[in-house]
Amino acid sequence: MSDSTKLKELGEKKLIRIIEDIIFQKTGTHLLKDDSFFYKIDKFSPEKVLVFNSDMFVSTTDAPKKMTFYQMGRKAILMNISDLVVKGVHPVGAFISIGLPPNLYVQSFREIIEGVVDYCCRWNISYIGGDMNMTNEIIISPTVFGFEDPNKIIYRKGMDTGDILVITSKFGLTGVGFEILLNRYKDFNKFSSYVRSIQSVLEPFLDDKIAFILAKNQLSTASIDSSDGLARSLRELMVSNPGMGFDINFNDNLVDDEARSFSNVNDFPIEDLIFNAGEEFIHVFTIAPSNYEKAKRIIKSKNGKIFAIGKVNSECKIYIIHKNKRKELQSKGFEHFL
Repeated sequence: MSDSTKLKELGEKKLIRIIEDIIFQKTGTHLLKDDSFFYKIDKFSPEKVLVFNSDMFVSTTDAPKKMTFYQMGRKAILMNISDLVVKGVHPVGAFISIGLPPNLYVQSFREIIEGVVDYCCRWNISYIGGDMNMTNEIIISPTVFGFEDPNKIIYRKGMDTGDILVITSKFGLTGVGFEILLNRYKDFNKFSSYVRSIQSVLEPFLDDKIAFILAKNQLSTASIDSSDGLARSLRELMVSNPGMGFDINFNDNLVDDEARSFSNVNDFPIEDLIFNAGEEFIHVFTIAPSNYEKAKRIIKSKNGKIFAIGKVNSECKIYIIHKNKRKELQSKGFEHFL
């Protein structure tokens, strides 16, 4: 079997064997062969609940040009891990269903699985098993799970008027990256100075400490992952907390310098880059004013950093504050099928 062998020449059983071999090489463990998948919970106390998430990676919508097969696998598992981490939950296991075109090369398949397994190892997650089928495009659908004391989970519901809105990283990079990769690809070489933006799409970063610090010390009143874009994420928080909205300070705490540069040089609306891009995997939290300095101090002691970008208001709307002017944000954010 060569790297140029196509999947349709092998069949499902041999592909599963490839997955088993990669997992064993990287982790020393074997996949469970049974009708269902099992995970020991003896080490978890009865007070803890099962927390899980499932987000689907579809190559036609989630894999822009320049994204490697390894990066597809990595991103597919990352986007699921992010939704647990933002709740303050440590992911411990994953099972993954994969749809693959029959003409895909075996080497490409190997790279997808290696991307998945390597990122599972990065988070000490057990790849337990899954399903495989033939599809017209690459579809990777992981389900990631963990266990946590329900009193330590940071839910969407819980914020209060006056709470400080903070983020784990500045916005705008993925907006620039998607604009280059999707709409300006023919001129790709002209955008060599926007490496961070392009990389944010191909290999997004996921913070591994801030959410856990806030959850452990019970310092956050609400949280959400920003993978659907900042505007959509803020509106989802509003749905979970009726009667509230946000005042957003449009300043350097919010806007990444590379996004500002791209906007200025290319005459591109900066608000679109910040509020409507999506797939940032930046975590958004609200913190009571009385806990903000404590949260900032503890996070800094662990070599982390949070950025305050606004406050919770009681007006049921999102306002942007810039140069002493306050205007309502009209964008609803990204939504599938629209």
